[in-house]
Amino acid sequence: MRNKSLDIIAALILLTACSPKDGSKVSSQSIPIVKTALQDTASVYYADYKTYPEEISALPIGVFDSGTGGLTVLESLLKADCFNNTTGAEGSDGIPDFASEHFTYLADQANMPYGNYASAGKLDFFRELVVKDALFLTKIPNRSKIVVIACNTATAYGLNDVRDLLSKGIPAVKVIGVIEAGTRASMDMIGPEENAAIGVLATVGTISSGGYQKAIASASAERGYKGKIDIVCQPGLGFAEAVDMESDFADMKATAVRDNYRGPSIGNDSLSIDTKLLDRYKFNFAGNAVLYQKERGNYSNIQLNSAANYARLHLVNLIERHRLQNGDLPLRNIILGCTHYPFLLDTLKKVVDELRQYEKNGVRLYEKVLPEDMEFIDPSVYTAKEVYAKLREQGILSASPASDRLNAYISIPASGSDAKNLDKDGNFTYDFKYGREAGKEDQSVDIVPFSIKNINPYNLQRIRERLPQTWSLIEKEIK
Repeated sequence: MRNKSLDIIAALILLTACSPKDGSKVSSQSIPIVKTALQDTASVYYADYKTYPEEISALPIGVFDSGTGGLTVLESLLKADCFNNTTGAEGSDGIPDFASEHFTYLADQANMPYGNYASAGKLDFFRELVVKDALFLTKIPNRSKIVVIACNTATAYGLNDVRDLLSKGIPAVKVIGVIEAGTRASMDMIGPEENAAIGVLATVGTISSGGYQKAIASASAERGYKGKIDIVCQPGLGFAEAVDMESDFADMKATAVRDNYRGPSIGNDSLSIDTKLLDRYKFNFAGNAVLYQKERGNYSNIQLNSAANYARLHLVNLIERHRLQNGDLPLRNIILGCTHYPFLLDTLKKVVDELRQYEKNGVRLYEKVLPEDMEFIDPSVYTAKEVYAKLREQGILSASPASDRLNAYISIPASGSDAKNLDKDGNFTYDFKYGREAGKEDQSVDIVPFSIKNINPYNLQRIRERLPQTWSLIEKEIK
């Protein structure tokens, strides 16, 4: 049985589809919190930008996301060696581009997943959340010299709001989002007269915003592309949530199907588990990674319970729908339109290899749509290049090595939160999280430093394994 949340999200996806014009649904009208931050000295959100230092090169690079997924962007910043640090010319010089920089990172864990606010009808509240994240990184004591929105959904819906805030308050502090960087990287791989397809695997909110669809269409027009470019969108319902171990989507303690599950269930649309494709999903059932019920030998209920299985579901659904809709048109690349997804890059690559070898009635169904040079695009790599280029253009790269490289913070439910608004793990309930209204002065979260108490141990293990540069900076802080 499908849950009501899934039906609402499915309806939203059907309404917005995957057309470039959908990006226009993102409002450019200024929201009230911007004026409050700039003018209302009595508000907790007042920014006091008049006291911002004139010399900002020594300030940190501010990065935020809805959770720990944005650490993949931080990792790309820490690893980047795409420029000559002396001349600024493109090309590695053996020295990390940001070797002299320090960073402030905010994981808005208490309010994640960001991708569901649109389907819950809470866009005003969500846009306000994005501005609050930017305020945290630009108010005392965390003033930054540039703000990086390490979240595709926040970029899609809130980039203009953050740009509005900063341009009016501190014009020297710029904001960089991940969508434009990912789009440019994707388009660079396609010839000007080539017929090809681009896949976009992103959160429900990012897909419904039309952010990537609009950006790809705009880049195609600017570059004068004459070939046919099809955009194949897949809303990754529950994928990011499973990476961050949100209990409504993945619960390692669960041993049987559960009532509070909000992830994909059996069905035949792009958000669902199609039982006819089980031989292609190749889910891992070990360790309760899939919870299920059977009747008369057939699955009557399937619940995913691991990030890897979410990755498998949504990638297979994307590629299968492309095959059915666009025939032999090759997928040139697939944009990972959520910063949580690169954590599962190995799994995603394995799925592609499996599908290339998959045969039915002696025919390899996916051989033509998955060329050997098909690539996954991680926008974080290209975002790092844009951040460096912007800082160099402004002349505000740090001149001396940073000793304290990273201050990392995470949001948690505010102390004294009403117990009825919290689940068994002490996190906000789904109904409370998506039931809040914009324009309130009361703060429902506290922002605290990273610690072992407020980061799921599965996430810590994933960070340790996948993000070595980041782990080296936060390891001591979380013990």
